[in-house]
Amino acid sequence: MKDMVLDASLQAGKQISLAVAKRPTFYETTGKRVVDVFLALVLLPVIAPVLAICWVLVRLDGGPGLYSQTRVGVDGRHFKCWKLRTMIVDAEAVLKQLCESDPEISKEWHVRQKLENDPRITRVGRFLRATSLDELPQFFNILLGDMSFVGPRPFMTDQKDMYVAAGGETYFRMLPGITGHWQIYGRGTTSFVDRVSYDDDYYQAVGLREDLLLIVKTAGIVLKRTGS
Repeated sequence: MKDMVLDASLQAGKQISLAVAKRPTFYETTGKRVVDVFLALVLLPVIAPVLAICWVLVRLDGGPGLYSQTRVGVDGRHFKCWKLRTMIVDAEAVLKQLCESDPEISKEWHVRQKLENDPRITRVGRFLRATSLDELPQFFNILLGDMSFVGPRPFMTDQKDMYVAAGGETYFRMLPGITGHWQIYGRGTTSFVDRVSYDDDYYQAVGLREDLLLIVKTAGIVLKRTGS
């Protein structure tokens, strides 16, 4: 019991030191936003036709092409995060039924906040997720200032308490990103609360060189179709 209390105290101390000791750099306060807008505008002419084609493919089942979900952003503010729809219509209701009818699925969702074999994902959706093309609408989130190309992955409002209970704090000091440390190094292999350590690591490492490196690594993942 004493060890558990000590571990909790050390974790709390770590979070406080991260929040207090680090001073924002010029890149964090200004340069990062300039790079985001520049890259988004440069890539938009290429992204727009690809997004349009994907939207048409998603619409073939009769449901909407785009899907928005309220996510938690910098300073705890809420924003609408946009994606190409990869699941069946009424996916949230289906998830609730699955969790109520199958304890194993309920446990998996509680721990990972995702299902390895999710029956709600459509055939087109599987392709979009494998190639990360479902994230393309978030270019507009970047232009609106809700997100960055690189940052912690935005989580849902009902996941906030779980994240905070695990000691998460630095997330709220950064714009969430399309890609980042967790997306590159821990995606698909870690629990939801493991994101805390990845977010802390990025908070300490953030800089132009680090962001460009993560973007290049993301491109490699997309080309290998190992997204999820």
